[in-house]
Amino acid sequence: MEQSQIQNHNLEKKRRRVLNKPLRLRCSVQNYNWGILGNKSHVARLFSLNSGSHIDPDESYAELWIGTHESGPSFVDDQFDCLNSLKEWISKNPDVLGDQVLKKWGGELPFLFKVLSIKKALSIQAHPDKELARALHKSQPSLYKDDNHKPELALALTEFEALCGFISLKNWLGGADAEQWLPVNEMDKNHELEAVLESIFSQILLSSKDKICQSLSKLKWRLNLEKKKRQLTDKEKLVLRLEGQYPADAGVIAAFLLNYVKLNRGEALCIGANEPHAYIYGECIECMATSDNVVRAGLTSKHRDIQTLLSMLKRRQGFPEILQGLSLNQYTTRYLPPFEEFEVDRCILPEAASVVFPSVPGPSLLLFISGNGTIGASVPEEQMVEEGDILFLPAYMEFTITSESKELHLYRAGVNSSFFQAY
Repeated sequence: MEQSQIQNHNLEKKRRRVLNKPLRLRCSVQNYNWGILGNKSHVARLFSLNSGSHIDPDESYAELWIGTHESGPSFVDDQFDCLNSLKEWISKNPDVLGDQVLKKWGGELPFLFKVLSIKKALSIQAHPDKELARALHKSQPSLYKDDNHKPELALALTEFEALCGFISLKNWLGGADAEQWLPVNEMDKNHELEAVLESIFSQILLSSKDKICQSLSKLKWRLNLEKKKRQLTDKEKLVLRLEGQYPADAGVIAAFLLNYVKLNRGEALCIGANEPHAYIYGECIECMATSDNVVRAGLTSKHRDIQTLLSMLKRRQGFPEILQGLSLNQYTTRYLPPFEEFEVDRCILPEAASVVFPSVPGPSLLLFISGNGTIGASVPEEQMVEEGDILFLPAYMEFTITSESKELHLYRAGVNSSFFQAY
């Protein structure tokens, strides 16, 4: 056999070995100004451990991205493929996605996995459905980076606060946070009930800067007077916090019309297409369809596309469902959103405990949040895993995780089980 043939044979052997084991990834970080500073940020610590980078104590660390989106790609950490992004590697080895995923989404990983560390509220925003995403990407590709929708799930790592969806009209009219704080015209009361809040929401976001400044000045004055007479509601306290972060921003007043959601660790919130929301504070695991499309309208210094947001909003009212997850075994909880692209497993293992993740027909991403242990897949050797490790696992790979620390805490993202059951 010639030397070149021997080299090609050896390269192919190495490639087959890579395809039969978990693949280690180096991932990207986003330093948005709403992120938590330095060592206090989960994102900073995980990124530092994953990449070997120094943590800047004065830098905001907002999002750790795990996946194939071009705005924050992951890279294969392997001597054989060290220069490849995960997207490039998958394009060379499409079978790792499994037949059904490959048929549905082509050579793309259909989900994007993140960790968020939030000290300052994110914008009031919504994510377009597929049809609108295609139109926005075509007309404004520099602003809307791709043509995909972005349903998402936020799973709390700490106590977590968010605004999500319109409050019910009944609760608004009967609550202490009612119209005394809002610039409402008499004509609004004659609209159909289902459109009242949307109409008021539109009025607020489209108001002039001067009018918003006047309204916020009156609101602060009234609330400071009210504080002397009674305990402010959680929503009123939140609005004062938001005004401190975003003075003269219409989103501060608009927040009165959205549900204020507080998640405990291990609880999750689903956000569908065209649903108004804003993450306020805390740290979470986030999973979504592979997209970076955001239509913003308030609580931001970035571009606001108010007319687009108002045209796309869902009118659904009422408090959103909080997901507690489904127990798979004594260590693992699964969160199943109503979106076919993804699901998330949360696994917390005490020392010396093991758990088996069965073979599934699609790819998985593993993120180790704390502790250390081993992973054994469908190959003889085990690999050590620890905090900051991030792995890609091909379709049809059963694997076992064993904890060697007091607690090993990890998350798995994969294609939603319901997608495969439909076949």
